[in-house]
Amino acid sequence: MTKRDIITLAVGLGVVAVLLAAPEETTPHLPTDSTHEKFHQIFRAEGKKAAEKFCKDCHGQEGMEFPEGHPDPNRCLFCHKANR
Repeated sequence: MTKRDIITLAVGLGVVAVLLAAPEETTPHLPTDSTHEKFHQIFRAEGKKAAEKFCKDCHGQEGMEFPEGHPDPNRCLFCHKANR
């Protein structure tokens, strides 16, 4: 093995180690219930930005407040994944 092979192997093992140490996904997915079905349809037809324009119609209102420390609520589908 050459020095170059050893460096390549070390970098590859480092990448694998970082990926294995990544935390488990904890962000909830967009629900697949009847309330959210229209968002799934918009998402499939027009994309994320078109679908998430309507999230604040319900979320962030009284009774559906965002939790403390919630990031910017204008990019919902950046974190919350929708099933294609």
